[in-house]
Parts: sequence; structure tokens; C-alpha cells
Amino acid sequence: MRPPVQTRFSLARLLFGADPKLHRMLQYWAATAILYLFFIILLYDGRFESAPHAAPQAMHGLGLYTAGGIAGFYLLVRANRALRLAPTTLAVGQGLFAITCNMWAYSITGPLRGATLMGLMVVVVFCTFALRPRQTLALAFAGLIGMGGTMWWQQAHDPLHYPPAVEGLTFAIMAACSLAVTFLTGEMTKLRTRLTCQREELATALDTIRTLATVDELTALANRRHMNEVLAAEERRQPAPEAGVKPSCLALLDIDFFKQINDRHGHAAGDLVLRGFADAASAELRAGDVLARWGGEEFLLLLPDTAPQAAQAVLARIRARVAALAPPGLALERRITFSAGLCARRGGEAFADTIKRADKALYQAKSAGRDQVVEA
Repeated sequence: MRPPVQTRFSLARLLFGADPKLHRMLQYWAATAILYLFFIILLYDGRFESAPHAAPQAMHGLGLYTAGGIAGFYLLVRANRALRLAPTTLAVGQGLFAITCNMWAYSITGPLRGATLMGLMVVVVFCTFALRPRQTLALAFAGLIGMGGTMWWQQAHDPLHYPPAVEGLTFAIMAACSLAVTFLTGEMTKLRTRLTCQREELATALDTIRTLATVDELTALANRRHMNEVLAAEERRQPAPEAGVKPSCLALLDIDFFKQINDRHGHAAGDLVLRGFADAASAELRAGDVLARWGGEEFLLLLPDTAPQAAQAVLARIRARVAALAPPGLALERRITFSAGLCARRGGEAFADTIKRADKALYQAKSAGRDQVVEA
């Protein structure tokens, strides 16, 4: 009978944790553990006998040493959140442990000892994911020194089973292959680093483009393009207000005598007024309200699910805050005011038609002397 899904999930979380980074590190550990297990099984297989002179205790010792190392590194990785060991520290430790396993296995494997040398290549490749190229190169040299010392010791003390000429040639081939793999993996690491940087730069560029496509650069409000998308989404959300449901209101706002500010004080002063107006108006908006720069000194305000009376109250608060504006370093002849045309959306009316009615109401407000809100 299969265990319940929840039980399997809890067991996996207990063994591998819930942190994605920890989970990835334990996946690498599991891959190396499988390799160790595979090699140990081969060493114990009767068809692949060890060197005739190797004592059985050496085989058992290597097995226990490997099992202890696997368990020890599992505990280190699993408890790394508390120990706070750097990934490079763990990688170097596991790499050195693997090298010692290779040295031991080479000494007792007999005719198959050449196969153990491939373990060095595996060590280099695995460490590539956690170490810098120079660190990987240093670990490769450590492996060469360790394996070279093992070969020298064996040919010096047991030339019958470890002929000096064969050991020398084997070491030369191992060194060449190991350094070649180290160089290639180092280049792969550099390439992966460059690709990661490019991906981050691309993500940043996309965020910038997305911002530029939706936000007005001067006022940091929604731009006209984004506002049209918001209105389209609002139409889809509420194709036609039902009976008893508050409609959406739109208000078209225009800063009074803005051209005079530009003419008398310059465009920098005009920009300062626009930013101040945007900040003041935004401070009085409610959650869900959207204010956009519609063009020049004109702004469009969307008030979803808002009755005209409540919309009037929002505009009154904005008018009071805008009237209190005093842009630093700018002495204006009159306080900053705006005219506005307000209207509620009718039934399933397209927002484009609602905006036209708000524009007519705005014209009436300006014609009537400005600094007022006219409701259509």
C-alpha cells in the first residue's frame, strides 16, 4: 500500500528541507552519494577483486570511511542555516574528502585502479558549480598532488603490482586530462557567470522598459497609454453597472494658467509645478483610484465604484491640498488651482464617451472662470 501523499511530502521536507537553495545543495550531495555507493558496490563485487595483497580490512575501512563522510556532509549541509558555512567551504571539504577516497581506492583496487582516476574528473566538474575557476584549479592541483603521492608510494613499496613506468605514464595522462577538464569547466563557469549577468541586465532593462511604457517620467503617475489599459480593464470588469451598484466616475483636471507659469518662469518651473500637483493629488486618492497624466497639464482621474457625491469630496480634498502648494524657490503670482470636469459612467457606456463628456464639463469650468469642478 502506497503511503499518503502528505506523509511522503513531510518525509521529503524533513530530509531535504523547504528552502530551495538548501534543496539544491542536497541534490548535489545526493548525486555524489549515489556515485560513492556505486563505486563501493563495485569494490565489494567478487568479480572485481582488489589487489591480492590488499587486506579485507582495507576494503571495510574504505567503505566505513566513505559512509561516514557521506553522512557527515549531509549533516553539515542540512544544518548549514545554523552553521552558516559558505558554499565554497562545503565544496572544498567534499572535494578533499573525495580525493582521499580516490587515493585509498587506488591503493587497494588492483588492476582496476586506473578507473578510480576518473573520480578526480567528477570532483572537478561537481566543484565547478560552487567554486571560482582559481579555486577549482587549486583543488585539481591538490588532487594531482594527492594521487601523485599515492602512485609514487605504491611504485616505491610494491613495484611488482605498481610498475614505475606504468605509474609514471598513468600519472602523466591523469594530469593532462585533469588540467584539461579543469580549464574547460573554468571556461564554462565564466560563461555561466556572464550569462547570469546578462540575464540580470536584461531583466533590469525589461523592468525599465515596462516602467517607461506605463509611467509618466516627469510626474511618476500612470501615462496615457497605461491609463487606457486601466480603463479597458475596468470596462471588462464592469461592462454595465447593475441596479444599485455605484458607477465609476471620471474627472478631467487641468491646471489653471499653466502656460503663464511656463512663459514667465520657464519650463523648469512648470515641471516643478507639475510634479508638485501630482504629489498633492496622489496624497488624497483612495485605494483603487488611478490618476494619470493625460497630456501637458491635463490629468485624468478614475474613481471606480464611486458615486458622484463621493467623487466631489475627493476632488475637494485635492483642490485644498493643491491650493496649499508652495514649490520651493518659485514665487508665483497666484496660488496653484485647477479646473475639472466630472461625470459618472452611464450604463455600458464606453469610457471614451465618458471622457468626452468630462472634457465638455472641463471646458464649462474654464469658461465659468476656472478653479472649480463642473459635473456633467
